[in-house]
Amino acid sequence: MNIQDNISRKDFLKNSTFAMAGLVVSQGLSSQNFQEENDISLLKEKLSFKNVRLETGFEYEEGEVIATKTALFLIEIDNGKITNIAPNQPNAKAIDAKGYLMLPSFRDMHIHLDKTFYGEKWQATRKRTNGVKGMIALEQKILPELLKTSTYKAEKLIELLQSKGTGFARSHVNIEPTSKVQSLKNLQKALENKKNSFGAELVAFPQHGVFYTDSVPYLKDAAQMDIDFIGGVDPFTIDGAIEKTIDFTVQLALDNNKGIDIHLHEAGESGLKTVEYLIEKVNENPVLKGKTFVSHCFVLGKLEKPKQEEIAEKLGAAQMGIASTIPIGSLIMPIPTLYKYNVKVVTGNDSIIDHWNTYGTGSVLQKANLMAQLYAYNTEFLLSRSLKIATGDILPLDDKGNQQWPKIGDKANVVFLDATCSAEAVARVSPVTSLCHEGKIVF
Repeated sequence: MNIQDNISRKDFLKNSTFAMAGLVVSQGLSSQNFQEENDISLLKEKLSFKNVRLETGFEYEEGEVIATKTALFLIEIDNGKITNIAPNQPNAKAIDAKGYLMLPSFRDMHIHLDKTFYGEKWQATRKRTNGVKGMIALEQKILPELLKTSTYKAEKLIELLQSKGTGFARSHVNIEPTSKVQSLKNLQKALENKKNSFGAELVAFPQHGVFYTDSVPYLKDAAQMDIDFIGGVDPFTIDGAIEKTIDFTVQLALDNNKGIDIHLHEAGESGLKTVEYLIEKVNENPVLKGKTFVSHCFVLGKLEKPKQEEIAEKLGAAQMGIASTIPIGSLIMPIPTLYKYNVKVVTGNDSIIDHWNTYGTGSVLQKANLMAQLYAYNTEFLLSRSLKIATGDILPLDDKGNQQWPKIGDKANVVFLDATCSAEAVARVSPVTSLCHEGKIVF
Protein backbone atom coordinates (compact mmCIF):
# COMPACT_ATOMS: atom_id res chain seq x y z
CA MET A 1 0.00 0.00 0.00
CA ASN A 2 1.38 3.38 -0.98
CA ILE A 3 0.20 6.40 0.95
CA GLN A 4 0.37 8.45 -2.23
CA ASP A 5 -2.44 6.31 -3.64
CA ASN A 6 -5.00 8.02 -1.42
CA ILE A 7 -3.58 11.44 -0.63
CA SER A 8 -2.21 14.31 -2.63
CA ARG A 9 0.68 16.10 -0.99
CA LYS A 10 3.83 18.04 -1.51
CA ASP A 11 7.02 16.20 -0.63
CA PHE A 12 7.07 15.91 3.13
CA LEU A 13 9.64 18.47 4.26
CA LYS A 14 11.75 17.64 7.27
CA ASN A 15 13.52 20.47 9.06
CA SER A 16 13.09 22.68 6.02
CA THR A 17 13.63 26.43 5.98
CA PHE A 18 9.87 26.77 5.53
CA ALA A 19 9.22 24.90 8.81
CA MET A 20 6.09 23.52 7.22
CA ALA A 21 4.86 20.05 6.33
CA GLY A 22 1.78 19.64 4.16
CA LEU A 23 -0.47 16.59 4.17
CA VAL A 24 -3.80 16.95 2.42
CA VAL A 25 -6.43 14.39 1.50
CA SER A 26 -7.64 15.16 -2.00
CA GLN A 27 -11.30 15.71 -1.12
CA GLY A 28 -12.47 19.13 -2.23
CA LEU A 29 -9.32 20.88 -0.98
CA SER A 30 -5.90 20.27 -2.42
CA SER A 31 -2.28 21.09 -1.73
CA GLN A 32 -2.25 23.14 -4.92
CA ASN A 33 -5.00 25.41 -3.58
CA PHE A 34 -2.92 26.16 -0.51
CA GLN A 35 0.32 26.73 -2.36
CA GLU A 36 -1.17 29.02 -5.00
CA GLU A 37 -3.26 31.13 -2.62
CA ASN A 38 -1.38 31.03 0.64
CA ASP A 39 2.37 30.76 0.21
CA ILE A 40 2.88 33.96 2.22
CA SER A 41 0.65 32.77 5.06
CA LEU A 42 2.28 29.37 5.29
CA LEU A 43 5.79 30.79 5.37
CA LYS A 44 4.87 32.81 8.43
CA GLU A 45 3.68 31.56 11.78
CA LYS A 46 0.34 33.33 11.40
CA LEU A 47 -2.50 31.62 9.57
CA SER A 48 -6.03 32.78 8.79
CA PHE A 49 -8.93 30.58 7.68
CA LYS A 50 -12.27 31.75 6.34
CA ASN A 51 -15.49 29.78 5.79
CA VAL A 52 -14.68 27.61 8.79
CA ARG A 53 -17.69 25.66 10.03
CA LEU A 54 -18.08 25.36 13.81
CA GLU A 55 -20.81 23.77 15.90
CA THR A 56 -22.78 26.40 17.82
CA GLY A 57 -25.56 24.52 19.61
CA PHE A 58 -28.28 21.89 19.51
CA GLU A 59 -31.69 22.15 17.87
CA TYR A 60 -34.50 20.62 19.93
CA GLU A 61 -37.94 19.23 19.22
CA GLU A 62 -40.09 18.24 22.20
CA GLY A 63 -36.99 18.10 24.37
CA GLU A 64 -35.01 15.85 22.03
CA VAL A 65 -31.87 16.92 20.18
CA ILE A 66 -32.74 16.56 16.51
CA ALA A 67 -29.94 18.52 14.86
CA THR A 68 -26.71 20.38 15.48
CA LYS A 69 -26.53 24.06 14.62
CA THR A 70 -23.43 25.31 12.82
CA ALA A 71 -22.17 28.61 11.44
CA LEU A 72 -19.20 29.89 9.45
CA PHE A 73 -16.34 31.76 11.11
CA LEU A 74 -12.97 33.35 10.49
CA ILE A 75 -10.24 31.63 12.53
CA GLU A 76 -6.78 33.06 13.12
CA ILE A 77 -3.82 31.06 14.38
CA ASP A 78 -0.45 32.33 15.58
CA ASN A 79 2.45 30.17 16.67
CA GLY A 80 0.32 27.06 16.97
CA LYS A 81 -2.50 28.62 19.02
CA ILE A 82 -5.93 29.98 18.14
CA THR A 83 -5.79 33.75 18.57
CA ASN A 84 -9.11 34.91 17.12
CA ILE A 85 -12.56 33.48 16.40
CA ALA A 86 -14.61 36.02 14.51
CA PRO A 87 -17.74 36.18 12.33
CA ASN A 88 -16.99 34.90 8.87
CA GLN A 89 -15.46 37.25 6.31
CA PRO A 90 -15.99 35.57 2.91
CA ASN A 91 -13.82 38.14 1.10
CA ALA A 92 -10.92 38.01 3.56
CA LYS A 93 -7.47 37.12 2.30
CA ALA A 94 -7.29 33.79 4.05
CA ILE A 95 -7.19 30.06 3.42
CA ASP A 96 -10.65 29.01 2.26
CA ALA A 97 -11.95 26.12 4.39
CA LYS A 98 -14.90 25.83 1.97
CA GLY A 99 -17.42 25.24 4.74
CA TYR A 100 -15.69 22.16 6.14
CA LEU A 101 -16.32 21.33 9.81
CA MET A 102 -13.40 22.05 12.14
CA LEU A 103 -12.87 19.52 14.93
CA PRO A 104 -10.13 18.66 17.42
CA SER A 105 -7.48 16.49 15.77
CA PHE A 106 -7.67 12.79 16.52
CA ARG A 107 -5.61 10.72 18.96
CA ASP A 108 -4.71 7.06 18.35
CA MET A 109 -4.15 5.80 21.88
CA HIS A 110 -3.25 2.16 21.21
CA ILE A 111 -0.98 1.34 18.31
CA HIS A 112 2.33 -0.43 17.60
CA LEU A 113 4.32 1.94 15.39
CA ASP A 114 7.52 -0.04 15.87
CA LYS A 115 6.57 -3.25 14.06
CA THR A 116 4.61 -3.18 10.82
CA PHE A 117 4.69 -4.35 7.23
CA TYR A 118 3.18 -1.04 6.13
CA GLY A 119 5.28 0.90 3.62
CA GLU A 120 6.89 -2.17 2.11
CA LYS A 121 5.79 -5.18 0.09
CA TRP A 122 2.33 -6.48 0.98
CA GLN A 123 2.22 -9.39 3.41
CA ALA A 124 -0.80 -11.08 4.93
CA THR A 125 -0.71 -12.55 8.42
CA ARG A 126 0.94 -15.92 8.99
CA LYS A 127 -0.84 -19.04 10.19
CA ARG A 128 -1.07 -18.99 13.98
CA THR A 129 -0.37 -21.87 16.35
CA ASN A 130 -0.18 -22.10 20.14
CA GLY A 131 -1.87 -18.78 20.85
CA VAL A 132 0.13 -15.79 22.11
CA LYS A 133 3.15 -17.94 22.95
CA GLY A 134 3.16 -19.14 19.35
CA MET A 135 3.17 -15.52 18.21
CA ILE A 136 6.07 -14.82 20.55
CA ALA A 137 8.03 -17.58 18.83
CA LEU A 138 7.14 -16.10 15.44
CA GLU A 139 8.25 -12.63 16.53
CA GLN A 140 11.56 -13.97 17.79
CA LYS A 141 12.11 -15.31 14.29
CA ILE A 142 11.07 -12.29 12.22
CA LEU A 143 12.02 -9.31 14.43
CA PRO A 144 15.69 -9.16 13.36
CA GLU A 145 14.60 -8.61 9.75
CA LEU A 146 11.79 -6.18 10.70
CA LEU A 147 14.21 -4.05 12.68
CA LYS A 148 16.32 -3.34 9.61
CA THR A 149 13.68 -0.99 8.17
CA SER A 150 11.50 -0.28 11.21
CA THR A 151 12.34 3.45 11.32
CA TYR A 152 11.30 3.96 7.70
CA LYS A 153 8.10 1.93 8.12
CA ALA A 154 7.19 3.77 11.31
CA GLU A 155 7.44 7.05 9.40
CA LYS A 156 5.16 5.69 6.67
CA LEU A 157 2.69 4.56 9.32
CA ILE A 158 2.74 7.99 10.94
CA GLU A 159 1.94 9.53 7.56
CA LEU A 160 -1.01 7.17 7.22
CA LEU A 161 -2.34 8.26 10.61
CA GLN A 162 -1.89 11.91 9.67
CA SER A 163 -3.82 11.35 6.45
CA LYS A 164 -6.73 10.19 8.65
CA GLY A 165 -6.59 13.30 10.84
CA THR A 166 -4.52 11.90 13.72
CA GLY A 167 -1.79 14.10 15.17
CA PHE A 168 -0.92 12.13 18.31
CA ALA A 169 -0.49 8.49 19.26
CA ARG A 170 0.34 6.29 22.21
CA SER A 171 2.60 3.60 20.81
CA HIS A 172 3.59 0.39 22.51
CA VAL A 173 7.13 -0.58 21.56
CA ASN A 174 8.71 -4.01 21.95
CA ILE A 175 11.18 -4.44 24.79
CA GLU A 176 12.38 -8.05 24.99
CA PRO A 177 15.57 -10.15 24.62
CA THR A 178 15.32 -10.44 20.83
CA SER A 179 15.31 -6.74 19.95
CA LYS A 180 16.41 -5.56 23.43
CA VAL A 181 15.92 -1.76 23.20
CA GLN A 182 16.70 -1.45 19.49
CA SER A 183 13.04 -1.28 18.48
CA LEU A 184 12.64 1.65 20.86
CA LYS A 185 15.71 3.43 19.48
CA ASN A 186 14.49 2.96 15.91
CA LEU A 187 11.05 4.32 16.72
CA GLN A 188 12.51 7.29 18.55
CA LYS A 189 14.42 8.14 15.38
CA ALA A 190 11.19 8.08 13.37
CA LEU A 191 9.44 10.29 15.92
CA GLU A 192 12.37 12.71 15.91
CA ASN A 193 12.09 12.93 12.12
CA LYS A 194 8.36 13.69 12.44
CA LYS A 195 8.47 15.88 15.54
CA ASN A 196 7.35 19.00 13.65
CA SER A 197 4.06 17.38 12.67
CA PHE A 198 3.33 14.49 15.04
CA GLY A 199 3.37 13.84 18.77
CA ALA A 200 3.54 10.58 20.69
CA GLU A 201 3.91 8.93 24.06
CA LEU A 202 5.62 5.55 24.37
CA VAL A 203 4.93 2.37 26.30
CA ALA A 204 7.82 0.00 27.07
CA PHE A 205 6.04 -3.20 26.08
CA PRO A 206 7.36 -6.64 27.12
CA GLN A 207 5.59 -8.42 24.25
CA HIS A 208 7.39 -11.67 25.08
CA GLY A 209 6.53 -11.55 28.76
CA VAL A 210 8.34 -9.96 31.69
CA PHE A 211 9.77 -13.21 33.04
CA TYR A 212 8.86 -15.72 30.30
CA THR A 213 11.82 -14.50 28.23
CA ASP A 214 13.53 -12.46 30.99
CA SER A 215 12.79 -8.97 29.71
CA VAL A 216 13.54 -7.44 33.12
CA PRO A 217 16.98 -5.92 32.38
CA TYR A 218 15.80 -4.42 29.10
CA LEU A 219 12.66 -2.95 30.68
CA LYS A 220 14.84 -1.31 33.33
CA ASP A 221 17.01 0.17 30.58
CA ALA A 222 13.97 1.36 28.61
CA ALA A 223 12.47 2.99 31.70
CA GLN A 224 15.36 5.47 31.57
CA MET A 225 15.08 6.15 27.82
CA ASP A 226 12.38 8.82 27.50
CA ILE A 227 9.31 6.59 27.61
CA ASP A 228 6.02 7.38 29.35
CA PHE A 229 4.45 4.09 30.42
CA ILE A 230 5.52 0.64 31.59
CA GLY A 231 3.58 -2.04 29.72
CA GLY A 232 2.74 -5.68 30.20
CA VAL A 233 0.90 -8.57 28.62
CA ASP A 234 -1.30 -11.33 30.09
CA PRO A 235 0.68 -11.92 33.30
CA PHE A 236 -0.96 -15.27 34.07
CA THR A 237 -0.94 -16.76 30.56
CA ILE A 238 2.57 -15.63 29.67
CA ASP A 239 4.45 -15.33 32.97
CA GLY A 240 2.31 -17.68 35.05
CA ALA A 241 2.19 -15.26 37.97
CA ILE A 242 -0.24 -12.36 38.27
CA GLU A 243 1.10 -10.83 41.50
CA LYS A 244 4.79 -11.19 40.66
CA THR A 245 4.41 -9.56 37.23
CA ILE A 246 2.10 -6.76 38.37
CA ASP A 247 4.30 -6.04 41.40
CA PHE A 248 7.35 -5.67 39.15
CA THR A 249 5.47 -3.46 36.69
CA VAL A 250 4.09 -1.21 39.42
CA GLN A 251 7.44 -0.85 41.15
CA LEU A 252 9.27 -0.06 37.89
CA ALA A 253 6.67 2.62 37.13
CA LEU A 254 6.99 4.09 40.63
CA ASP A 255 10.79 4.06 40.57
CA ASN A 256 10.89 5.92 37.26
CA ASN A 257 7.80 8.16 37.57
CA LYS A 258 5.99 6.45 34.68
CA GLY A 259 2.41 5.44 34.01
CA ILE A 260 1.18 1.89 33.37
CA ASP A 261 -0.58 0.46 30.31
CA ILE A 262 -0.82 -3.32 30.14
CA HIS A 263 -2.34 -5.59 27.47
CA LEU A 264 -4.90 -7.95 29.00
CA HIS A 265 -6.52 -10.41 26.61
CA GLU A 266 -7.39 -13.00 29.28
CA ALA A 267 -11.17 -13.16 29.50
CA GLY A 268 -11.62 -15.72 32.29
CA GLU A 269 -10.91 -15.86 36.02
CA SER A 270 -7.25 -14.88 35.56
CA GLY A 271 -8.29 -11.77 33.64
CA LEU A 272 -10.62 -10.69 36.43
CA LYS A 273 -7.99 -11.35 39.11
CA THR A 274 -5.46 -9.30 37.15
CA VAL A 275 -7.81 -6.31 36.92
CA GLU A 276 -8.74 -6.51 40.58
CA TYR A 277 -5.12 -6.84 41.70
CA LEU A 278 -4.01 -3.89 39.56
CA ILE A 279 -6.85 -1.78 41.02
CA GLU A 280 -5.62 -2.75 44.49
CA LYS A 281 -2.04 -1.71 43.67
CA VAL A 282 -3.13 1.62 42.21
CA ASN A 283 -5.18 2.39 45.31
CA GLU A 284 -2.12 1.56 47.42
CA ASN A 285 -0.07 3.98 45.30
CA PRO A 286 -2.30 6.98 44.54
CA VAL A 287 0.42 8.59 42.41
CA LEU A 288 -0.61 6.05 39.74
CA LYS A 289 -4.19 7.30 39.63
CA GLY A 290 -4.94 8.89 36.28
CA LYS A 291 -1.78 7.28 34.86
CA THR A 292 -2.85 3.61 34.68
CA PHE A 293 -4.62 1.91 31.77
CA VAL A 294 -5.63 -1.61 30.85
CA SER A 295 -5.58 -2.22 27.11
CA HIS A 296 -8.22 -4.52 25.60
CA CYS A 297 -9.43 -5.85 28.99
CA PHE A 298 -11.64 -8.39 27.23
CA VAL A 299 -12.74 -9.85 30.56
CA LEU A 300 -15.08 -6.88 31.01
CA GLY A 301 -17.12 -8.11 28.06
CA LYS A 302 -17.52 -11.55 29.61
CA LEU A 303 -18.76 -10.52 33.04
CA GLU A 304 -22.38 -10.62 34.14
CA LYS A 305 -23.98 -7.18 34.35
CA PRO A 306 -23.76 -6.79 38.16
CA LYS A 307 -20.05 -7.68 38.11
CA GLN A 308 -19.46 -5.32 35.18
CA GLU A 309 -20.99 -2.53 37.22
CA GLU A 310 -18.87 -3.40 40.26
CA ILE A 311 -15.58 -3.46 38.36
CA ALA A 312 -16.46 -0.31 36.38
CA GLU A 313 -17.18 1.52 39.64
CA LYS A 314 -13.83 0.38 41.10
CA LEU A 315 -11.97 1.42 37.94
CA GLY A 316 -13.60 4.85 38.08
CA ALA A 317 -12.77 5.30 41.77
CA ALA A 318 -9.12 4.36 41.08
CA GLN A 319 -9.08 6.74 38.08
CA MET A 320 -7.93 3.89 35.83
CA GLY A 321 -8.60 3.97 32.10
CA ILE A 322 -9.42 1.40 29.44
CA ALA A 323 -7.81 1.43 25.99
CA SER A 324 -10.20 -0.50 23.76
CA THR A 325 -9.92 -1.27 20.08
CA ILE A 326 -13.74 -1.72 20.02
CA PRO A 327 -13.87 -5.46 19.26
CA ILE A 328 -16.80 -6.90 17.34
CA GLY A 329 -18.43 -10.35 17.19
CA SER A 330 -19.27 -12.12 20.44
CA LEU A 331 -17.16 -9.78 22.57
CA ILE A 332 -18.91 -6.46 23.11
CA MET A 333 -17.18 -4.21 25.62
CA PRO A 334 -19.44 -2.44 28.17
CA ILE A 335 -18.30 1.05 27.20
CA PRO A 336 -21.57 2.76 28.23
CA THR A 337 -21.19 1.21 31.70
CA LEU A 338 -17.59 2.44 31.89
CA TYR A 339 -18.75 5.93 30.96
CA LYS A 340 -21.42 5.73 33.67
CA TYR A 341 -18.69 5.44 36.31
CA ASN A 342 -16.43 8.08 34.70
CA VAL A 343 -13.86 5.58 33.47
CA LYS A 344 -11.69 7.17 30.80
CA VAL A 345 -12.00 5.16 27.59
CA VAL A 346 -9.61 5.68 24.70
CA THR A 347 -9.25 3.83 21.43
CA GLY A 348 -6.70 3.06 18.76
CA ASN A 349 -5.98 0.97 15.69
CA ASP A 350 -3.61 -1.45 17.45
CA SER A 351 -2.03 -3.32 14.54
CA ILE A 352 -2.02 -2.04 10.96
CA ILE A 353 -0.93 -4.59 8.38
CA ASP A 354 1.54 -6.65 10.37
CA HIS A 355 1.98 -10.24 11.53
CA TRP A 356 -0.93 -9.83 13.94
CA ASN A 357 -3.56 -8.21 11.74
CA THR A 358 -4.27 -7.48 8.07
CA TYR A 359 -7.23 -5.11 8.34
CA GLY A 360 -5.99 -1.94 10.01
CA THR A 361 -7.15 1.34 8.44
CA GLY A 362 -5.40 3.99 10.54
CA SER A 363 -8.68 5.80 11.26
CA VAL A 364 -9.88 6.38 14.83
CA LEU A 365 -12.93 8.17 13.43
CA GLN A 366 -13.90 4.78 12.05
CA LYS A 367 -13.56 3.42 15.59
CA ALA A 368 -16.04 6.04 16.79
CA ASN A 369 -18.38 4.99 13.99
CA LEU A 370 -18.08 1.34 15.05
CA MET A 371 -18.75 2.17 18.70
CA ALA A 372 -21.85 4.11 17.73
CA GLN A 373 -23.14 1.14 15.74
CA LEU A 374 -22.44 -1.40 18.49
CA TYR A 375 -24.30 0.58 21.15
CA ALA A 376 -27.13 1.77 18.90
CA TYR A 377 -26.05 5.40 19.26
CA ASN A 378 -28.36 6.43 16.44
CA THR A 379 -29.69 9.69 17.83
CA GLU A 380 -28.12 13.05 17.01
CA PHE A 381 -27.10 13.57 20.63
CA LEU A 382 -25.42 10.18 21.14
CA LEU A 383 -23.72 10.28 17.75
CA SER A 384 -22.21 13.66 18.59
CA ARG A 385 -21.01 12.31 21.97
CA SER A 386 -19.37 9.31 20.29
CA LEU A 387 -16.77 11.59 18.72
CA LYS A 388 -14.95 12.01 22.05
CA ILE A 389 -13.39 8.55 21.85
CA ALA A 390 -11.45 9.76 18.80
CA THR A 391 -10.48 13.21 20.12
CA GLY A 392 -9.38 12.44 23.66
CA ASP A 393 -12.69 13.53 25.24
CA ILE A 394 -12.72 16.98 23.59
CA LEU A 395 -16.11 17.88 22.07
CA PRO A 396 -17.22 21.15 20.45
CA LEU A 397 -20.47 21.21 22.47
CA ASP A 398 -21.13 20.11 26.04
CA ASP A 399 -24.08 17.87 26.86
CA LYS A 400 -26.40 20.88 27.05
CA GLY A 401 -25.32 22.23 23.67
CA ASN A 402 -23.11 25.02 24.97
CA GLN A 403 -20.07 25.72 22.79
CA GLN A 404 -16.92 24.69 24.69
CA TRP A 405 -14.42 24.26 21.85
CA PRO A 406 -12.58 25.98 20.26
CA LYS A 407 -11.58 28.82 22.55
CA ILE A 408 -9.01 31.56 22.06
CA GLY A 409 -5.73 30.26 23.45
CA ASP A 410 -6.42 26.62 22.54
CA LYS A 411 -3.69 24.76 20.74
CA ALA A 412 -4.39 24.64 17.02
CA ASN A 413 -4.54 20.85 16.87
CA VAL A 414 -7.50 20.65 14.51
CA VAL A 415 -8.76 18.85 11.44
CA PHE A 416 -11.40 19.73 8.87
CA LEU A 417 -14.05 17.21 7.86
CA ASP A 418 -16.38 17.12 4.91
CA ALA A 419 -19.42 17.06 7.20
CA THR A 420 -21.85 19.58 8.63
CA CYS A 421 -21.68 18.43 12.28
CA SER A 422 -19.86 15.88 14.42
CA ALA A 423 -22.84 13.53 14.45
CA GLU A 424 -22.69 13.30 10.67
CA ALA A 425 -18.92 12.88 10.81
CA VAL A 426 -19.28 9.87 13.13
CA ALA A 427 -22.20 8.37 11.25
CA ARG A 428 -20.62 8.69 7.81
CA VAL A 429 -16.91 8.55 8.71
CA SER A 430 -16.45 11.67 6.61
CA PRO A 431 -13.22 12.23 4.68
CA VAL A 432 -10.62 14.19 6.59
CA THR A 433 -8.64 17.10 5.22
CA SER A 434 -5.59 18.04 7.25
CA LEU A 435 -2.55 20.27 6.96
CA CYS A 436 0.37 19.90 9.33
CA HIS A 437 2.09 23.14 10.25
CA GLU A 438 4.71 23.82 12.92
CA GLY A 439 3.99 20.59 14.77
CA LYS A 440 0.24 21.09 14.83
CA ILE A 441 -2.41 19.66 12.55
CA VAL A 442 -4.18 22.88 11.69
CA PHE A 443 -6.11 21.97 8.55
